[in-house]
Amino acid sequence: MKRTAFFDTNIFLYTDDASAPRKQAKAIKLVTDHQRSGCGVVSLQVLQEYFAVATRKLGLAADFAQRKVEIMSRMRVVRFDEADVISAIEIHRLHQISFWDAMIVHAARAGGAEVLYSEDLQVGRTWGGVTVVNPFA
Repeated sequence: MKRTAFFDTNIFLYTDDASAPRKQAKAIKLVTDHQRSGCGVVSLQVLQEYFAVATRKLGLAADFAQRKVEIMSRMRVVRFDEADVISAIEIHRLHQISFWDAMIVHAARAGGAEVLYSEDLQVGRTWGGVTVVNPFA
């Protein structure tokens, strides 16, 4: 059985990045497998970041990026309230990571993920039972 996994924005971006075919193939397989098994988790932050970066940096059409967000939102979506923001601030303060990365870490924990797939965070680091894994390493 697959472990419950949270997906950072960069993993979804690689599913559309033809300039990195090895990473693209790996990202597509990883996302598809977790969607099919019901073990994928994302946050509203990830959905927002994906749309912004996909349309601005990758040059994807807004309607295509919107459709991708709709597909991604079929995973378990973590939504925050004020207590979650405070928890992310605590992670930021205690572990000296950026506030936005702390929001990702907190979302992964709140979503019950065991793994946080990311190319940007500290690989191998574990926060509250969530381990960062770079699927391209």
